[in-house]
Amino acid sequence: MNAPPDLHEPAYVKGLNAPQREAVLTVDGPVLMLAGAGTGKTAALTARLAHIIATRRAWPSEILAVTFTNKAAREMRERVGRIIGDAVEGMPWLGTFHAIGAKMLRRHAELAGLHSNFTILDTDDQLRLLKQVIQLAELDEKRWPAKQLAGLIDQWKNKGLTPADVDAGESERFANGRGGELYGIYQDRLKTLNACDFGDLLLHMLTILRQHRDVLEQYQQRFKFILVDEYQDTNSVQYLWLRLLAQRHKNICCVGDDDQSIYSWRGAEVANILKFEKDFPGAAVIRLEQNYRSTPHILGAASGLIAQNAGRLGKTLWTEVDAGERVQIIGVWDGPEEARRIGELLESHQQRGGSLDECAILVRAQFQTRELEDRFIAIGMPYKIIGGFRFYERAEIRDALAYLRLVNQPADDLAFERIVNVPKRGLGDKAVAKVQMLARAEQVSLVTSASRIVDTDELTPQARRSLGNFIADLARWRELVRDLPPADLVRTILEESGYTTVLQAEKSVEAAGRLENLSELARAMEEYDTLGAFLEHVSLVMDNDSAADGEKVTIMTIHAAKGLEFDQVYLAGWEEGVFPSQRALDEGGLKSLEEERRLAYVAITRARRLCTILHAANRRIYGQWTSSIPSRFIAELPAEHIVEQTSLSGGESLWRANWSQSADPFAHVQRGTGRGPGWQRAAGSGTYSPAPQRLVEARSSAVSLGNKGRSDLSLGQRVFHQKFGYGVIAEIEGNKLEIDFEQSGRKRVIDSFVTIA
Repeated sequence: MNAPPDLHEPAYVKGLNAPQREAVLTVDGPVLMLAGAGTGKTAALTARLAHIIATRRAWPSEILAVTFTNKAAREMRERVGRIIGDAVEGMPWLGTFHAIGAKMLRRHAELAGLHSNFTILDTDDQLRLLKQVIQLAELDEKRWPAKQLAGLIDQWKNKGLTPADVDAGESERFANGRGGELYGIYQDRLKTLNACDFGDLLLHMLTILRQHRDVLEQYQQRFKFILVDEYQDTNSVQYLWLRLLAQRHKNICCVGDDDQSIYSWRGAEVANILKFEKDFPGAAVIRLEQNYRSTPHILGAASGLIAQNAGRLGKTLWTEVDAGERVQIIGVWDGPEEARRIGELLESHQQRGGSLDECAILVRAQFQTRELEDRFIAIGMPYKIIGGFRFYERAEIRDALAYLRLVNQPADDLAFERIVNVPKRGLGDKAVAKVQMLARAEQVSLVTSASRIVDTDELTPQARRSLGNFIADLARWRELVRDLPPADLVRTILEESGYTTVLQAEKSVEAAGRLENLSELARAMEEYDTLGAFLEHVSLVMDNDSAADGEKVTIMTIHAAKGLEFDQVYLAGWEEGVFPSQRALDEGGLKSLEEERRLAYVAITRARRLCTILHAANRRIYGQWTSSIPSRFIAELPAEHIVEQTSLSGGESLWRANWSQSADPFAHVQRGTGRGPGWQRAAGSGTYSPAPQRLVEARSSAVSLGNKGRSDLSLGQRVFHQKFGYGVIAEIEGNKLEIDFEQSGRKRVIDSFVTIA
C-alpha cells in the first residue's frame, strides 16, 4: 500500500494520486514508470523534474531530460517552468534525442572527423548524395534506388551499426551484397563535406562515448539524473546511448507504456522497456493505472484485448468515472456501407446537439479514407485529415490524376509540367525549359511543342528519345480511352510509365502506402463509366471548402492518433488482412501480430465516452473484392464490455468462435477476382438489392456454419486454397482444417476458403 498524502508535501505533489506521488518522490536509483493510456504520466514526470530541482538534489544543468518531439520538449519546459519559475532556463539538456545529440557532437566533432560547424543534411540533400554514390559505383539507380539505400542506412544507424559493423547478410539487402560498401563510401563523403545526417547525431556520439573514456566519464559525472519520456519508442542506438550515460549515478527514470509500442517500422524496440529491470537491477517499477480519460467499458475492452499479448510487463487500467456505454461492434456488408453507417451515426450525434469536433475516425491504412471522404462530401459532412493529406491531395494521387488529365485533355499544360519527368526520364530542367519556350513562341500547348521539338536538334539525343517516348505513350493511352474502362486505363498508365515500378523498387513502408493509395484510386474509378465523369467528380471533391470554419470530424490513421483523445471514436476496417495488416503479418509473424494488437489497444483507448468498431464482410483491396472475416481482435474483446450489431442477416457473431488460440495468423482471407461483391444499391434508396445466388449462398454458408464444418470434406482429400495453392487435408476440427500444402507446408485454415481440387 502507498502512504497517504503528507499534508506538508509541496504544492506540485498535491492533487497527484498515490502511484504518481511515488513516482515523483522516488528519485534515487533506477525507476521505471509504467504509465498506461490516460493515466497522467506527464503530470508525474514534470513534477518529478521539479522535485529534483526544488530539493537541490541536482542543478538544472545536471539533469538530462529526453523527449521524442520538440512539442513534447516545449510542453515539459513550460510545465516545469510554471512550478519552479526561471530555474527552468538553466536546463540546457532538456530536448529531443536529436537536439541533445547535435549539441554533444558539436562539442566533440573532431573525434568524429568533423568540424564543429558541420551541416545536418535534410532528406533531399541525403538522397542527392546517395544518388552520386550509386552512380560512382556504376549501379543502375532504377534498379537500386537511392531511397531504398537511404532506408537501409537509416535502419543500420538506428541499430547503432557503423559501416564496419554491417555484416555480409545485411550487405546482401542492397546491390547484391554491396550495401555495406556503399554505406562506408557515403559516410566518407559526409565527412569530406563536413556534414552528417540525422542518424549520425546519435551514432557518432555513441561511437565517441565507446572509444573515448574521458568523454564518457565527463557526461556520466555531469548527468546526476536522467529522465526519458516514451521509453517504449526508443531504438537500439538511443537505448545504448542512454545506458552508457546512466552507468555512474544510475538515477535514470524511464517513462513509457509497453502496451503502446507501435513504431517498430521506424526502429523502435519494445524489448528496451521489457528488459529495464535486467539492465538496472533493483529498479523500482511504478505502475500508473488510474485512467482519467475513458469509461470502464472502454478500458475493460482494451485491457482484455492487450492481455492476449505475451510480450508485456502487465498492468490493469481502472477509472472512477461512470460505466458508460459498452463498445459497439457493427458488421456491414461492404466498404461503402461502412462509410454510410459512420455518416449516419455522426449525423445522429449532431442532431442530439453533439459537436463533430468531439469525434474521430481512425483507420489502419491511409487508403481507407477515400470511401469515407467521398461519402462525407456527398452528404455535406465537414471533415479534416490529420497527419496527412486528403486522399486526392496526396502526391502520388495528384501524379496519377495529372496523367489522366493529360490523356483526357492534351492542352492541360499544368498536368504536363507535373509529370513530364515523373518518374525520372532523363529530362533536365534545360530540356523542359526549351519545350516551354517553343510553346510560348508558337502559342501552342506543351504537348504540341514537345511533339515538334523532338524532330529538331534543340535537345540532346537522350532527351529527344525520352521526350519522344513520352509523347508516343500519351498518344497510345489516348487511343485506349475508347476501349478500356477508366480503372484499367489508370492501371495501364501507371504500369507502362514506370511509376509503380519505381515505388515497388523502394521497398519501404512509405512506398507501400503509396501503392495502396494508387490501388484505391483505381478501385474508385471502377464506379465511373467514362474518364471524363471521374475527373469531373474529382474536381468537385477538390473544390470542397476544406478551409471553412466550423466543426469537423477528424479522420486519421491510428499511428497518428497516439497521444490524442476524443469523446467518440469510430474504428473502421477491423477485418483480417486489413487490421491486423496482412503485410505486417507476412513480414513479421507473431512479433508483428503483437504490435498490431498494441495498435488496436491504442485505437480503443483514444475514446473517452463512446467507441464504435466496424467490420465489413467484403472490401475491395488492391482492386479486388475480398471476402473478409472480422478481425481476430474483435473476438478477443471481453463479451461483457461489448455489444454487437450487424446489418447482415443472422449469425454474424458466430465468427467470434472461429478464432482459437491456435488459429494460423496468416490464413484468413480469400481474394476475389470479380468486379463487385454482387450487391448493388437500390436506386434512390439506402438499402441493397439481392445479390446473385452464387454469392448469397457463399455468404450464407460462411456465416451459418459457425464451427460445424463442411460435410463434403474428408481426411486425405486434395483441395485448393487461393493463397497457399494445392494441398491435402491432414486434420479436421469443426470448420478448421490442417492442410499440408505442396508449396507452403502445413497451414491452419477455415474450410470455407478452400475448394475441392
